[in-house]
Amino acid sequence: MINVLIVDDDAMVAELNHRYVTQLRGFQCCGVASTLEQAKALVLNHQHPIDLILLDVYMQQENGLDLLPVLRNAHRPIDVIMISSASDAETIKKSLHYGVVDYLIKPFQFARFEEALTSWAKKKTLMDNQQNYQQSELDRIIHGTPMQAQRPEGEAKRLPKGLTPQTLRTICQWIDSHSGIDFSTEDLASSVLISRVSCRKYLVWLEEIKILHTSVHYGMTGRPVYRYRLQPELHARLKQYAQD
Repeated sequence: MINVLIVDDDAMVAELNHRYVTQLRGFQCCGVASTLEQAKALVLNHQHPIDLILLDVYMQQENGLDLLPVLRNAHRPIDVIMISSASDAETIKKSLHYGVVDYLIKPFQFARFEEALTSWAKKKTLMDNQQNYQQSELDRIIHGTPMQAQRPEGEAKRLPKGLTPQTLRTICQWIDSHSGIDFSTEDLASSVLISRVSCRKYLVWLEEIKILHTSVHYGMTGRPVYRYRLQPELHARLKQYAQD
């Protein structure tokens, strides 16, 4: 589970953010601090697990930004998302200077909150599970989308000859519902009742536009089996094809 510390002196806002956190799978609230002193004590306590801090700026007579240098000097692997009504350029620049991973201006919708936390979690997973990177992989983490996949929307939606939007929608809906697993052409074909040859054409195209990652496995006979997995950071694009 990802442990989230909420730092906000407004009890109602803190409770709302607490509810938002608990609605997200894989996240849990590990504490609420209403003052900077409470927050500093938790940050400096290395026995208290914290992965992410949701930090307000305006806190009575205090400035939430003062927690950022404390956090940096503590050398703890904790990231920060600012959640504040402060929208002035100076505050935002200072926040970014200290490496905050996102900035939400109050008021905001739950969808924006969810996007901020889940996007951060995906990047964290990628960073935690790999020791060395190729440029394309690093681009995917930093920019959110592989550079070679950043095509104009109209171009990405034009299907190659022989592919239809209806069949693509069916296939993408199945992939969407199995987004956390590797699957083969046979797995897909038997589930959506479309021929293996046809499924293969769509899978190849989805791989070309970087929505799917392909790996090759060799069985007892030595025959290669292609297995596919959805690229988590491109889940939103897949959903577009699943809904069109």
